[in-house]
Amino acid sequence: MKYESESPENYISQLPEDRQEAIAQLRSTIKGNLPSGFEETMSYGMITYVVPHHLYAPGYHVNAEQPLPFISIASQKNFIALYHMGVYMHPELLAWFREEYPKRVQTKLDMGKSCIRFKKKNNIPYGLIAELSRKIAVQEYIEIYERETEKIRKK
Repeated sequence: MKYESESPENYISQLPEDRQEAIAQLRSTIKGNLPSGFEETMSYGMITYVVPHHLYAPGYHVNAEQPLPFISIASQKNFIALYHMGVYMHPELLAWFREEYPKRVQTKLDMGKSCIRFKKKNNIPYGLIAELSRKIAVQEYIEIYERETEKIRKK
């Protein structure tokens, strides 16, 4: 589900009551653990943490007017989603996450390329997400992003 909103607070207020607390806690967990430099914004109808243009002027290669996205959280129709571009582009980080997840959550990991889906709000591993949020600094993410987008351009 896409919620039109200008601010994270407004986005959360539009959610069904049973989702508000989980999204607010995810937001707090991510904000409290991201390395300095990332900024919170609304993008593509989601709460998104980005590398702002003043740190990475080229912006997002799909739309250069947008800052470079890193993590997004959203309430979808059947699940709460955490989109993490680092696990999509950094194989070692993905391997770490896949290894740690079953140590903390009883249910099977439901994951796409960058999307981690939580069908039950009680199964969200906030401690693991806090650790994941701390794993990549802004400059490292920019370097990973540039390396991966260069591979795409060469194809």
